[in-house]
Amino acid sequence: MSGIPICKRNSLLLRIGESLKSRKAEVLQANAKDLEDATNSGIDASVYKRLLLDESKLSGLLDGLRELAELGDPLGRVTLSRTLSQGLLLERVTCPLGVLAIIFEARPEAVIQIASLALKSGNAVILKGGKEASRSNAALVDVVRGAIAEEGGFPVDAVQFVSTREDVAGLLALDEYIDLVIPRGSMKLVRDVKAATRIPVLGHADGICHVYLDSSVDGEAAAPVVVDSKTQYPAACNAAETLLVHPGAIASGAVMVVGRALLKAGVTLHADAVCLSALKECAEPSKNENQPIGTVILAQQGDWDTEWLSLHMGVACVPSVEEAVAWINAHGSHHTDCILTQEDSSAAFFMANVDSAGVYHNASTRFADGFRYGFGAEVGISTNRLHARGPVGLEGLTTYKYTLRGEGHTVAQFSRGERAYAHYDHLDLARK
Repeated sequence: MSGIPICKRNSLLLRIGESLKSRKAEVLQANAKDLEDATNSGIDASVYKRLLLDESKLSGLLDGLRELAELGDPLGRVTLSRTLSQGLLLERVTCPLGVLAIIFEARPEAVIQIASLALKSGNAVILKGGKEASRSNAALVDVVRGAIAEEGGFPVDAVQFVSTREDVAGLLALDEYIDLVIPRGSMKLVRDVKAATRIPVLGHADGICHVYLDSSVDGEAAAPVVVDSKTQYPAACNAAETLLVHPGAIASGAVMVVGRALLKAGVTLHADAVCLSALKECAEPSKNENQPIGTVILAQQGDWDTEWLSLHMGVACVPSVEEAVAWINAHGSHHTDCILTQEDSSAAFFMANVDSAGVYHNASTRFADGFRYGFGAEVGISTNRLHARGPVGLEGLTTYKYTLRGEGHTVAQFSRGERAYAHYDHLDLARK
């Protein structure tokens, strides 16, 4: 689909948005049935929250479609232009990856996000959602395919949907036809997919994100950032799971200010022995039955490697920023980690040495998101070091090819000394 003009691809995204608005009641009804089945089956609260489609999520999808349509064309971009010799021009040009297979759990809104990114970047996509969202996924895929048919000029099967577990095994065996698999879901899902296919896999296994309170941290300024990182959407993979604390932050009282804010937000703190005594002072009975306060308990060893996805958080004391970095690189998932500090030297060391896809200074880990990065949406977050890292948007769904334009050039001419290499780079690529 790389030959379809960008104006046509953008028009399709807007048509998908219009179709989603006009069929909103149908989509919400399908989701309500999925939620009813999920409740009857005793599904976890964190999974239920991810499964839920509501007015707010639908509004976010419409915003994402509009923003995505406003972004530039990811295809045909020249990222290298080099004259190899007189009349011989080499260029590196972006192009689609090809056919994507996306396997995801619980989040039905991913159908719209993934399909729109694939279509804008000229890729075909096969979607496999979790059985818990089967009705929601089917309704949303129908919205997309209906919009494709109405727009015209696109193959309707550019977006396909499979629904059974057996389909997954079949997809993962199609290494001749599928160019990239992106699993979105639990650590087990990602690991199972990687073990079952020869197709390249892009994704992250879990989201054990950290916030580190440095010695110079201001507790009042830090508390809203930590609370947002943990509680704004605790079921997300970019929610903070562990709070690391410098002894100076305990001595200054900053950790008590942050701890009190977390407890007020209903977070259970799993604290090591050093932090436990300080945080115990913050715990107090709730005065409002409808807003229970969190508690402080002694952490267990496994807590440091736990992705809670709920209102639980580990809290541990580390003696220095160097030890904080070592802790994160050992226990983290290389997703997103943050330092809260007023010391530029500590921030610089942290950001240079934490080996994660996102490394933040004085900002919530919840910013690790394709929409918030201005990507329009994302197909997932990658902790890989090759191809794409962090939130994967349009750029992550493209690759490149080298084009070479000559005037009858041959290698033999260079071997005989009739021509010479110049290797001259054209730096002004912005106009291309």
